[in-house]
Amino acid sequence: MANDAVDPARRRLLAGTAGALGGVGLAATAVPFISSMQPSAKTQAAGAPVEVDISKLAPGELMVVEWRRRPVWVFRRTQEELDNLAKVPADALRDPDSAESEQPPYAKNPHRSIKPEYLVMLGVCTHLGCSPQLRAEPGELGADWLGGFLCPCHGGRYDLAGRVFKGVPPPLNMAVPPHKYLSDTRIVIGEDQETA
Repeated sequence: MANDAVDPARRRLLAGTAGALGGVGLAATAVPFISSMQPSAKTQAAGAPVEVDISKLAPGELMVVEWRRRPVWVFRRTQEELDNLAKVPADALRDPDSAESEQPPYAKNPHRSIKPEYLVMLGVCTHLGCSPQLRAEPGELGADWLGGFLCPCHGGRYDLAGRVFKGVPPPLNMAVPPHKYLSDTRIVIGEDQETA
């Protein structure tokens, strides 16, 4: 015959253990569910300003960062590239003064940047959205080529400030996003002095 006596200490131990295991199970189920309601880091970065460290960017180098799911180029021009940029004839460009193109007021200058050495620009062709390639070497695309960007999709050509040449499909200069310098080595893309 079974012993009908109940051991209260054993009952409390079993009830406490079952309660603790139930709590752990509930927490294990709730954590992923609650986490799924939070936006991912990628989603947050899609529209938020992006801080970029340019301290290791050497003259002549181009770095690519992502902002709003689009590539943003930070190109550090050499002195020779800046000198060649000044030699591009205005009558060879579709919009030499960037009157029709998308850029903040502080980038409406011949070098289309806050600091002439650094170009911050969307790496997207204004024709059909392909990604142009840096072709900085003078003469690389003909005797009159002083360096710039070439879109491989339909032959769009831009100078080293992203200004489009006449006679190619892209209608506008490459876009310059809002940006500002936090220091000589840090840039924030997606925010400028007016929106800060």
